Amino acid sequence: MKLTILGGGGFRVPLVYGALLGDRGEGRVTEVVLHDLDAGRLAAVTRVLAEQAAPVADAPAVTATTDLDDALRGADFVFSAIRVGGLQGRADDERVALAEGVLGQETVGAGGIAYGLRTVPVAVDIARRVARLAPDAWVINFTNPAGLVTEAMSRHLGDRVIGICDSPVGLGRRIARVLGANPKEAWIDYVGLNHLGWVRGLRVAGRDELPRLLADPDLLGSFEEGKLFGVDWLRSLGAIPNEYLHYYYFNREAVRSYQQAERTRGTFLRDQQAGFYEQVERSDGSALELWDRTRAEREATYMAENRETAGAGERDADDLSGGYEKVALALMRAIARDERTTLILNVRNRTTLSVLDSEAVIEVPCLVDANGAHPVAVDPLPGHATGLVCAVKAVEREVLAAAESGSRTTAAKAFALHPLVDSVNVARRLVEGYTAVHPGLAYLR
Repeated sequence: MKLTILGGGGFRVPLVYGALLGDRGEGRVTEVVLHDLDAGRLAAVTRVLAEQAAPVADAPAVTATTDLDDALRGADFVFSAIRVGGLQGRADDERVALAEGVLGQETVGAGGIAYGLRTVPVAVDIARRVARLAPDAWVINFTNPAGLVTEAMSRHLGDRVIGICDSPVGLGRRIARVLGANPKEAWIDYVGLNHLGWVRGLRVAGRDELPRLLADPDLLGSFEEGKLFGVDWLRSLGAIPNEYLHYYYFNREAVRSYQQAERTRGTFLRDQQAGFYEQVERSDGSALELWDRTRAEREATYMAENRETAGAGERDADDLSGGYEKVALALMRAIARDERTTLILNVRNRTTLSVLDSEAVIEVPCLVDANGAHPVAVDPLPGHATGLVCAVKAVEREVLAAAESGSRTTAAKAFALHPLVDSVNVARRLVEGYTAVHPGLAYLR
């Protein structure tokens, strides 16, 4: 089975390959094609993967190419993890937004809109190519903003594109762990959009254990989200929000923390990863060991500004690992082998949430089999969550409309409608600021 990884020179590709190395089942991936526009990054990642594969008999063969059509042709699965504009683009997203006093995070608020505006046209082109060159392939999208990009691609690929994210997985795992439950045996009642969802229940053997957690302040304050949001706020919500909702619930504090930081997250990652690729290129030492050290630092500093604002301290050691690669592998297994499973995924709504239309991509538990991912029925969202979900989905739709039409006016509307952008004039200045620094937004007229 052939897996094509778009963004194959990306720093986290070894996580995906590492998961593949542990899969010895029938119908496993035997061929991996890495595609990237940067040949130097491809060479560095290929070295890391070669070291990973060295002790593993019959490891999946790896090839690399800068030709997108060659990479897609004949693929059974396409894993998309591209970053349009690179990490310099992410740093610019943050800088332009913070200059206007609004959030520049890569998936939330102004930064997420800017990232979406330059990513959607590229993602749509990829979707069209997949439909033409590999019509039977399944696309697993990890490209951010994941829900928005998945919805853009679904207009050309239908249900054969499925978005994944590690945030709900990590959240469910933490809740189960603190309750003394096995995450593999727990049903996570999670619903929302990507980076905008809530755990409303965690059922073990048919019993919802979340009320027990919410009733115990010591237990509730003992894990990441309890420290991040505070016990009182979680109890008032009656649910555990995705960590990215910290940007909404504590927006002023988050913006101030980002403004006061010595370096933004994007700038940190840009510099850190540039150093990694440079060292791999000029060193004959172990690329895998260097990657491991760099990854550990990256994970430890994740959402550091938010934790500092909340006084949450350092991340727990158990949280310093990824998870999206395990979701991707489980998804591929379920489809390729008809190994039925349940995963929290980004899929088209159908009739799951009545407040959204059938084509809207949402993030919910799905039953997965050889025919793809099928969202399960969920209870309606409470009013406060419904308002946020509908507002952000409306913004995503304006981003899609702007990307299709090239309208600057529509792009400004997308910014202005976002709950974290507080002025139409700020929205217009954001469009001006972003088009000035991003060549990928030159299509906006």
